[in-house]
Amino acid sequence: MSANIQMPRIMRIGGGVISQLAEVLVDLNLKQPLLLTDEFIVSQGYVQIVVESMQSIGMECTVFSGCIPDPTTDSVAQAQSILMSVNADCLIALGGGSTIDTAKAVAVLAVNLGKMSDYKAPHNVSRGLPVIAIPTTAGTGSEATSVAVITDTETQEKMMCKGLGLLPVAALIDFELTMTMPYRLTADTGIDSLCHAMEAFVSRKANTFTDSIALAAMESIYTMLPTACAEPDNRVARESMMLAATQGGISFSNASVTLIHGMSRPIGALFHVPHGLSNAMLLPEVTAFSVAAARPRYAQCARQMGITDNRNDQFAIEALVDGLHKLKSDLSVPTPKDYGIDEKLWFSSIELMAKQALESGSPANNPRIPSEREIVDLYQTIWH
Repeated sequence: MSANIQMPRIMRIGGGVISQLAEVLVDLNLKQPLLLTDEFIVSQGYVQIVVESMQSIGMECTVFSGCIPDPTTDSVAQAQSILMSVNADCLIALGGGSTIDTAKAVAVLAVNLGKMSDYKAPHNVSRGLPVIAIPTTAGTGSEATSVAVITDTETQEKMMCKGLGLLPVAALIDFELTMTMPYRLTADTGIDSLCHAMEAFVSRKANTFTDSIALAAMESIYTMLPTACAEPDNRVARESMMLAATQGGISFSNASVTLIHGMSRPIGALFHVPHGLSNAMLLPEVTAFSVAAARPRYAQCARQMGITDNRNDQFAIEALVDGLHKLKSDLSVPTPKDYGIDEKLWFSSIELMAKQALESGSPANNPRIPSEREIVDLYQTIWH
């Protein structure tokens, strides 16, 4: 089976590479950037590093610091209006996956016009302004993907948009920017990365290129995530997690996500649960549901992650499910109930969430393709 592999044209990886932004802009012949970020990143001093890097070559840039978690069509419109006013020729996204997705959306609308709902899957977005992604969290892998998720303010639908026009032309992957990540964000984005790697490996669209990258990512994450959470200043753990997040992004962008992400998006849209956390809520139970349809693949995940070295596939997949439950418990991932979601609202929304999950298309890539009834059952199970 052939594979169509898409990656950023330039990737600079390592501590301190944020200071190399000016060189990247010169290499790409870009002269009028708009920097998208959020107020927290401004407070950390990272924006000043970027601005000074550009000033070193006589380049100025406009800064928009209004990016929000789980970007909406309204928040994208705010950034788009700034871009139009300064006639920028590219966007620099400095922040987590939400900021990077915002930049991707603005880049698409700047070239193609219309509204974001015009470009949701299955539409394939082929054109967009250049985006240079500088991630500050080790999680989404959005710096290396041709995917963005934007919530429609009117319908509350989390729209997945995809296509080469959403792929950053460059990514500066600097683990030092993650050193201030708090515990909860470290844990949830880390499990999000683990989902990316595992889903890519068991996806019906898996391929030999992404397999090796996904396996390397899941090994690093399962080994290093507890350390990154417990020892936030541990540079080895932070560097491993940052690289693994990018590897996870490359993997799923070129092999697809599966049922976990399909079920996760409605939880985020309806209950405003952060994306990484909703994935973390789902990971063990959806894995348990799916393992029988791809025993050798899931068993290999367990061995690669160091959960077991047993060569019996059935033993290995049982150990995998137990290991994922333990990881969820060790990192204090709440259930939807413990997170504070209203029980009546949750159960009255399950049918809608199941329908939206199926419509996303991601469940069709799962080893075991679920029915709508089975997705309803899974939503009921994870409540408790």
